[in-house]
Amino acid sequence: MNAVLDAILAGASGEELAAVPIPETYRAAVVRKDQAGMFEGLPSADKDPRKSLHVEEVAVPELAPDEAYVAVMASAINFNTVWTSIFEPMPTFQFLQRLGRESVWGRRHDRPYHVVGSDGAGVVLRVGSAVRLWKPGDRVVIHCNHVDDQDPSAHDDSMLAANQRIWGFETNFGGLADLTVVKANQLMPKPAHLTWEEAACNALCNSTAYRMLVGRNGAQMKQGDVVLVWGASGGLGGYAVQYVLNGGGTPVGVVSSPAKADLLRSLGCEAVIDRRAAGYRFWSDEHTQDPDEWRRFGKDIRALVGEDPNIVFEHPGRQTMGASVFVCARGGTVVTCAATTGYQIEYDNRHLWMKLKSIKSSHFANYKEAWEANRLLAQGRIQPVLSTTFPLEQVGEAAYQVHRNRHEGKIAVRCLAPADGLGIDDLALRERIGESRIGRFRSRAGGDT
Repeated sequence: MNAVLDAILAGASGEELAAVPIPETYRAAVVRKDQAGMFEGLPSADKDPRKSLHVEEVAVPELAPDEAYVAVMASAINFNTVWTSIFEPMPTFQFLQRLGRESVWGRRHDRPYHVVGSDGAGVVLRVGSAVRLWKPGDRVVIHCNHVDDQDPSAHDDSMLAANQRIWGFETNFGGLADLTVVKANQLMPKPAHLTWEEAACNALCNSTAYRMLVGRNGAQMKQGDVVLVWGASGGLGGYAVQYVLNGGGTPVGVVSSPAKADLLRSLGCEAVIDRRAAGYRFWSDEHTQDPDEWRRFGKDIRALVGEDPNIVFEHPGRQTMGASVFVCARGGTVVTCAATTGYQIEYDNRHLWMKLKSIKSSHFANYKEAWEANRLLAQGRIQPVLSTTFPLEQVGEAAYQVHRNRHEGKIAVRCLAPADGLGIDDLALRERIGESRIGRFRSRAGGDT
């Protein structure tokens, strides 16, 4: 891959890049099938991605007609990479085996290792014979919606496709590597004013937040809505707060430290709750929730904004869902996309049905939503929430930081990119937007590693 990198850094044309040979192997972050039981018996908090994620050479898979090889300049850490690395709730090799049974091309994914990563920014090197809209040399970002669009179940909303998968989590050959193989319909234009690492950190979380709040498949936020955002300085929450502000809503951000509260206020989110300072104990023990704490939480929200939230942006899951359902306004919507604190959810259903509230499920974004979210980034209306970068060699440490919630925003990983700050093609737009806005999360988190 050194020849590929040299060509990219030298500004090689598409024709020149197409003439650079694709190597037989490439460097990638993997988990190994023979280590899937290494954390058995340990509590989740003690499972360490630094022990399970390995950077090693893997074979380049054959390219299918509807796919592209992309040289990955940078990628990012998502919670699904953490789940893969600690083999929860199950080893992802089961996903790869299922995909391997579907077709000849699917069989490539069933290997004794799993190349992880569901974000990426880079340069197209080759395209399959059926690809029309992309060519070598195109600078792209990659969204993680992996769908066989020949299946009619994908035609209205590709997230409802019978074979919908998340690339790099339910497929092999993910983005935490120097090379990746993706379906051509996963490619989107790279925002020209962003660096590789800034561009790489957005697609999964930004698209998810767009679907949850803005798109017709989510809560369909309107002007004036009060939106409670859990983890408001994190990867999902940082984008959610921006969408609420851009759409004329009032965000109420929940964070876990004074520093994160200050970060939210710098974004324009005036109503902030530091949950650790408040000391909420929504669960009085492992099996029992405390409605008095729900009421205290609701009272604190009303003290800030004068009313209950019309929308609750929910992703922690078990620890918070009972409170989310309770504090949501009459007729409001709890929209949920994850369960980072546990999948077994409990809430008091009386507060749901008697006050006509709704729980709306959401999962990543369809093609249209991902493109719309990326377009807003390209216009500078939404900013990256990148806080820190790590080199690929330290991917285990990067995943560990996310696992232990020691980060703000998103953590990017440099793959082929030899340094931060590369890849900007529209400096004029960047100057108009301003470094202070683009790098807000980074400047407050202390930079890169």
